[in-house]
Amino acid sequence: MAVTQAKLDAASARLAALDVPAGGWMAAARKDAVARLQAMGLPGKRDEYWRYTDPTALTQVAATPAALFDASDEAPVFDGIDRVRLVFVDGVFDPAQSDDPAAAGVELLSRQGAEIHWAQGLYGVLETRGQTPVARPLAALNTAAATEGVLIRVTEKAAKPINLIYLHKSETSDAILHHCVKLEAGAELTLLENGPAAARFNKVLEVEVADGARFHHIRAQGRDHQRRAVTHIFARLGAESLFKSFTLTANGVLTRNEAVLELTGDDAVAHVAGAAVGDGDFLHDDTVFVTHAAERCESRQVFKKVLKNGAVGVFQGKILVKPGAQKTDGYQISQSLLLDEASQFLAKPELEIYADDVKCSHGSTSGAIDETALYYLRSRGVPLRQAQSLLVLAFLAEAIAEIEDETIAEDVRARLEAWLARHEG
Repeated sequence: MAVTQAKLDAASARLAALDVPAGGWMAAARKDAVARLQAMGLPGKRDEYWRYTDPTALTQVAATPAALFDASDEAPVFDGIDRVRLVFVDGVFDPAQSDDPAAAGVELLSRQGAEIHWAQGLYGVLETRGQTPVARPLAALNTAAATEGVLIRVTEKAAKPINLIYLHKSETSDAILHHCVKLEAGAELTLLENGPAAARFNKVLEVEVADGARFHHIRAQGRDHQRRAVTHIFARLGAESLFKSFTLTANGVLTRNEAVLELTGDDAVAHVAGAAVGDGDFLHDDTVFVTHAAERCESRQVFKKVLKNGAVGVFQGKILVKPGAQKTDGYQISQSLLLDEASQFLAKPELEIYADDVKCSHGSTSGAIDETALYYLRSRGVPLRQAQSLLVLAFLAEAIAEIEDETIAEDVRARLEAWLARHEG
């Protein structure tokens, strides 16, 4: 009981310290989120889905200061792509640094004002659905308190990708962003995200993918090493729709990425993947929950982590196949490459199946660089560090292959090569 009360007290203290907006078209969703948060409390270390990751830095009232990082030695990610940029500085939208969203050919609405529009039927809706059967209190906190974010509606194929850029300028910034994306039937959008965002970052992305629509999501979480972040993706897929998400993470003291995907239409496809590289004081947690609620759907979870000098990687992935979801094809793989004996990888793969005509598999492995492969390369004159880098990139290749755009995939490979070069030894 004491632990439960501590969680409730933490939620009350966190809400009291925030300026929770009142009124407007989001008022009902915010009120519901506050009530849910006050009932469940903020997560604690004893919670089943937080047993490997201490949430204290994400739940305490004040953000732990994070030093600013100079990334001038590398060109901004996605810089070579013709895209529409929407820039946030410490969680606040900066129109002066942003492009005209009309160039993407999508509908982008302001969150302000009392107007009622399509987002009223989406804001907080998928987040609420994603609270069952696993509570996600930090997502409820986001719905209650977020003051910034984008609302994007796509009715056909977007003319250009939309790039959400998160800049970190204050060592004590505490950003909460909530985005809503709605793809109508047959529409298509590529959404890019990059940057460290803030000293502490809490983000929710709700995505409604209608029948036959296609959504591509690629993000690169910034190099500011002292940052702490928790992100959530909630997506609902219609018939014959496609959802693909890939995340590159390099550095960061604490990163928790959650993805909650629900396949509700027949023949839907959902892929979520990630490549993480960490050195030293680094904890990276991927927590994924995929629900198959329709026939002939396909899902893939592909996560690879490279860890050294005591870095920690976490993977918690679940595939739930509901009754009647026949012909389901669910695949899950989580692997880590430990470059020393001090690093560790903690995994909890799960399958829960209530249909009898399915193909589901999961696997999780952890190990060192293959000495035979390393010897083979060395025997052919490849220097040691270069040989190790080649094997690391080969290990990460399956996750990177989930990116359909080869230009973006090549940029991701280049970023990983640069990271390996900086962290040799």
